[in-house]
Amino acid sequence: MKRLAGLRRASEADIAAVTALQRAAYAGNRAILAVEPLPLMAQYADVFAAFEVWLAEGPTGIEGILILERRADDLLLWSVATAPEVRGRGIGNRLLAAAEARALEFGVKIVRLYTGEKLAGNIAWYERHGYVRERIEELGDRRVVHMMKAVDAGLDR
Repeated sequence: MKRLAGLRRASEADIAAVTALQRAAYAGNRAILAVEPLPLMAQYADVFAAFEVWLAEGPTGIEGILILERRADDLLLWSVATAPEVRGRGIGNRLLAAAEARALEFGVKIVRLYTGEKLAGNIAWYERHGYVRERIEELGDRRVVHMMKAVDAGLDR
């Protein structure tokens, strides 16, 4: 599959651009979390090998990134990131909707994600999109909120 809801499937040629956008998108979380955000600790060549990476592109290049991990019973939304200069234009909403559509294409009805407990704005945004908290995980230097959403083919998009 090369396209998903107007997104382009990334290729290995996009690794540098994806890494740069992820760094820019998650940079503000460093101060809130007081630790390095998990997506910034990843080696993106490994991410590309293990996960689906989708790109939202605009006139200036990559504006958003969606990284998904297909699992047996659900779809893990590993990362949704928007370029700081285009935040507030609905790109994140579009990426979330694409993740939910991809889950249905895979035949799974649950999308899961995790975010830092201190990232109250992120948690509230996910909750506005129908995600609910499942549990909190202690990871030594941080607490991670696991969230999920049940999706079905009858949802209006």
